[in-house]
Formats: sequence, structure tokens, C-alpha cells
Amino acid sequence: MKLKLPTIAAAVLLLAACGGPGSESVERSVMTAPSPMMEQDMAMGEAYSKSGGGAPAEEAARQYIAYSHSLGLRLPVKQIEPVMQGHVAACNAAGPSVCIVTNSWFNTYSEDEASASLQLRATPDWIETFLNGIDEEAERANGEVTNRQTTAEDLTVSIIDTDARLNAQQTLQKRLEELLANREGELGDLLATERELARVNGEIDSLKSSLKALMIRVDMSQLSISYETKRNPVSQGALSPVANAFGDFFYNLSRALAAVITAFAGGLPWLILIGVFLWIWLKLIWPRIRRKKPE
Repeated sequence: MKLKLPTIAAAVLLLAACGGPGSESVERSVMTAPSPMMEQDMAMGEAYSKSGGGAPAEEAARQYIAYSHSLGLRLPVKQIEPVMQGHVAACNAAGPSVCIVTNSWFNTYSEDEASASLQLRATPDWIETFLNGIDEEAERANGEVTNRQTTAEDLTVSIIDTDARLNAQQTLQKRLEELLANREGELGDLLATERELARVNGEIDSLKSSLKALMIRVDMSQLSISYETKRNPVSQGALSPVANAFGDFFYNLSRALAAVITAFAGGLPWLILIGVFLWIWLKLIWPRIRRKKPE
């Protein structure tokens, strides 16, 4: 019995190798090619597996932080515009790859009051150098720094996730292009593959734009500067309330007299009625009451 079992097993293996029963069906199942739609699903799974289903280890180790800075300056009214123009010139001199002015405005309200604002995007190194010298610059202009604030936003998860989705879609794009170039299938399958490729191309463009916008926020921080007027206690603007009060003296007096006359005109009928009632009380009613008390 022990000698027969190995002999039977060897015979079965030899029969399968020589094309015994069932070998033709196995060979056909192996040689049958998948349909185009199956290949699309396989390509999507392959693309996702190549992307790792997430971010690579070297990208996950990096932190993507977007910084925003705000700065407030109080300057003499005649120094606001020159200082702001100096900041704009410094940004333009650095070049668009280092600093870009996104918004600026300047308003003059009177000879002693003005305000301005400047917003720009620049590399962290340029902004750090700018902020380190702003105190000395404000002191030279006879001004001061009123506020300084820095906020940070962590974009690591958003950037790594967007990059992983982009890699997966690009892998799928290549696979779909190979299917269209190398396989001749039915018209319906080819049209479905082309529609899927168009959808993937649109998704890739959208992911590239999103990733670029996120990286710009990381590579170039935002800086907002506000300029306000530093008031002079002995300036004409400081004394203007007193001058306005003297100038409006007669106008205010006439308004007060008008208010008194208006109030008197409104209360005059009531005064007449009250006077008539008092006269009747004193002349007619009260004497009779007094005569009845002794009785």
C-alpha cells in the first residue's frame, strides 16, 4: 500500500502535464484576456496601489506650514505715503519670484489725518529680514510699531493627500492611454475608455491647480501692513474741535432759542387751561368751602 500511493500520484501529475482531462479548459481560462472595462478597474486599482493609498514616507516627514503676518505702524501724516512707497519699492526690487504686491491703497482725510494699507506675498526669508528692520525704520520716521502678529496654518495633510491623489490619477491616465493605443475592442468599450480618460484628465488638471495654490501659500507667506496717523498734540487738527465750537456758537444758540420757543408754543394752551381752572377754584369754589367750615 505504501508503494502504490507514490506511484499513483506520479501518474496523475504526468497525465496533467501531458494534456489529460481538464487541461484544455484550464489553458483556455488562462489565455482568455479581460474586457476593457475590467482592465480599467485593474488600472485604477494598480494606480492606487502604486500611490500607496497615501503619502510617501519622505513626504510625510516634511511639514507644510503657511504663515500670515500682520503689522501696524503709526507715523506722522507726511511720512505715511513715503514709507509705504518705500516698502512697495523694496518688494518690487526683490522680483516677482521673491515678493509680489497684491493690494495697496492710500487715503487722505485732512491735512493732519491719513491712512494706508499694503498687502503682499513674499518668501519667508524676505519677510523675516523685513520684520527685523521695521522697528528701526519706524523710529527713523518718528513713528512706532503698534501691533505685530503672526499666525500659522498647517497644510501638511492637505498637500500630501492632494499629491497622492494626483499620482494615482496620473498612473491611471497612463494605463488608459495604453489601453486605447494597444487594444482593439468593441466600439462601446473604446468610447467608455475615452470618457474615463477625459474625466481623469480633468481631475488631474484640478488637482494640479489645487496643489499649486497650496504650495504657493507655503512658499510665499502673506504680509499685511496698516499705516495710521500719529497725531501731534499742538497741530491744527488737535485744536480744530475748539475752533469749530467757537465757529458754531451763534448757530447753536439760535437752535437752542428755537427749541425754547417751540416748547413754549406747544405748552401755551395747557397753561391757559390750567390758569382758567385755578381762577375758578380760587374765586368760586374755594370761598364756598371756607364759608361752610364754621357751620
